[in-house]
Amino acid sequence: MEQHYKLFRVRELADNDEDFVKSIVEAFLEEVPVDAERLQKAVAETDYYNAYQAAHKMKPTVDLFELGVLDDLIVVQDWGKFEKVGEDCSHELELVLKAVENASEELKADFSL
Repeated sequence: MEQHYKLFRVRELADNDEDFVKSIVEAFLEEVPVDAERLQKAVAETDYYNAYQAAHKMKPTVDLFELGVLDDLIVVQDWGKFEKVGEDCSHELELVLKAVENASEELKADFSL
């Protein structure tokens, strides 16, 4: 439990209400993997606008669950925001995608979802 994510800040936000914690986890599982797919597609298509939008939307949740890739996500976000033509953010993107995948699988198992 909590190998690829941390619930300390989630529990603090939820004031240790475990039903609310589970609701936040469910929201993570509904939104973050979809946003990660959108981010992956946008980077692959050099769609700066959607890469920026997806990364920006993911940032608070990635930070809240302490996935350990916030700085990498910011690199990808800035690639989109500043349209960094010729720069490669694929390494950082892969780290973010793997972290989201690992956390999602672990959250599903830990919360029986």
